[in-house]
Amino acid sequence: MNRLDPTTLKDWQLAQAAEERMKPIGQLAREMGLEHSEILPIGPKMAKVDFRKVLARVKDRPNAKYIDICGITPTPLGEGKTTTTVGLIQGLAKLGLRATGAVRQASSGPTFNIKGTSAGGGLSQILPVGPLSIRFTGDIDCVTNAHNLAMVALTARMQHERNYSDEQLARRGLRRLDIDPNSVQIKWAIDFCAQALRRIRIGLGGPKDGVEMESGFQISVSSEVMAILAIAQDLADLRTRIGRMVVAHDKAGRPITTADLEVDGAMAAWLVDAINPNLVQTTEGQPIFVHAGPFANIAIGQSSIVADKLGVKLADYHVTESGFGADIGYEKFWNIKCRLSGLTPDAVVIVATVRALKMHGGGPAVRPGLPLPQEYTTENLGLLEKGCENLLAHIEIVKSSGIARPVVCINRFPSDSLEELRLVKRIAEQAGAYAAISEHWQKGGEGAIELAEAVVDAANQDNDFRFLYDLHTPLLQRIELIARQVYGADGVTIDPLAQAKIKALDSDKGNGILGTCMVKTHLSLSHDPNLKGRPKGWVLPIRDVLIYRGAGLAVPVAGDINLMPGTGSDPAFRRINVDVQTGRIVGL
Repeated sequence: MNRLDPTTLKDWQLAQAAEERMKPIGQLAREMGLEHSEILPIGPKMAKVDFRKVLARVKDRPNAKYIDICGITPTPLGEGKTTTTVGLIQGLAKLGLRATGAVRQASSGPTFNIKGTSAGGGLSQILPVGPLSIRFTGDIDCVTNAHNLAMVALTARMQHERNYSDEQLARRGLRRLDIDPNSVQIKWAIDFCAQALRRIRIGLGGPKDGVEMESGFQISVSSEVMAILAIAQDLADLRTRIGRMVVAHDKAGRPITTADLEVDGAMAAWLVDAINPNLVQTTEGQPIFVHAGPFANIAIGQSSIVADKLGVKLADYHVTESGFGADIGYEKFWNIKCRLSGLTPDAVVIVATVRALKMHGGGPAVRPGLPLPQEYTTENLGLLEKGCENLLAHIEIVKSSGIARPVVCINRFPSDSLEELRLVKRIAEQAGAYAAISEHWQKGGEGAIELAEAVVDAANQDNDFRFLYDLHTPLLQRIELIARQVYGADGVTIDPLAQAKIKALDSDKGNGILGTCMVKTHLSLSHDPNLKGRPKGWVLPIRDVLIYRGAGLAVPVAGDINLMPGTGSDPAFRRINVDVQTGRIVGL
């Protein structure tokens, strides 16, 4: 594999070459200690894993070292967290250690738009890339259908209540819910970036066509159903959470749940198979789970709890991935996922690139689909040093969780100079972090040995991991803690709508809200994507609070965030095609 050159071949070409050497899924499963009855093959290269059987069998084994991957504030192109996750697993294997990983599944939105497949890149990819990128094992389809089934039940019930009397409803076994059409909490779901569907009107026509009202679409991976899939401990937990989902309110302001609509059981039926993690492999044949969805800026953005619980029982080191920078993905890993799973990290890796740090130092805008300005492809130590303020902020975020020494992975690009790489490494080490220059994109596991050695050292450090807030902390105080101590804000402002919801939540002691899932841009430490580096002298505006009672999350919304991203002018689907002779997908 290392004879292939990522500087001359595209990722999909490298992946296809690596796929010729893939292990059969049964062999991969045996090598990681799974029994035949514990895997559910989907063709020769992929499988679902019956996590309940496995965890029952291996429950008494000691846990592996648990490693989280996050990053600095990225450019719109991404800085290679998944590539680094794969590279680190490969590097650990080069050290003779058994390593597994867990990453988030690619959404069709970014796959066919700008950001790509979330399968890694170069010689550190997840295989098979084609199926992984398009449909995979159908988990996101199941989430989409479960979500939309709730909307079907809601809109149909509204229509029937308008058209039938109480007596007629009773003959059909229904009671009047008196749903307020202006209080609907969710939208329809589709797994594409489709800005034209953000706001629509439905029910046009007559009484047989539903209730006319404003509606819209959200991208599937932002659904509360996806958040539930990510955090559910087992099928019973998932089933209970689905039934608690609030979809609307009645005219007296009382919540209407999926259980009230009697659709919760059918929604859970869509997810019976989806709750089992998916097993695939790296380009060098190490096992990796792909489960749950991305979008940490508007959702939880974590690989699933059940995948991590499998990984820590089946390896020496288990590497999991959190979305975007430490301010978003790691904060949610730290204060939501770890609290729910009971797992705590032994080491945390912050992925940084010279490219992104130059942008934070005042470099020109990085725009998807356009060539990089020369500042990013030629040495510029001044821009880079200034931009390292952003890296320092992320190091401090991770250290504030009690991790003694984070690991900074400097994900090397071919245009980076040695002086630039050494500058970043020196600044990171002066801040109390380990730092490793990693060339996994170009060299696979061999290029990640320095990173792997740093992670092993970091994982053997004594940490004092602790949550930012406890479960008794009022929501407003949680928001202020996250804003000030994680983002670096001077304070918060709360819009009246958000104030009312926060007051109601804080007064409702039995609300079941266990976590605070902040919604903000991933392109800045602040709420404003135009504020780069380490912004000072700003306040965080909270304009709304979404309530995910099924997932057990309060979701404060900072700034202007859409649950439905838009497709750009040069989307990836223009270059994706099918080789009609082989049936292979090309251009990913």
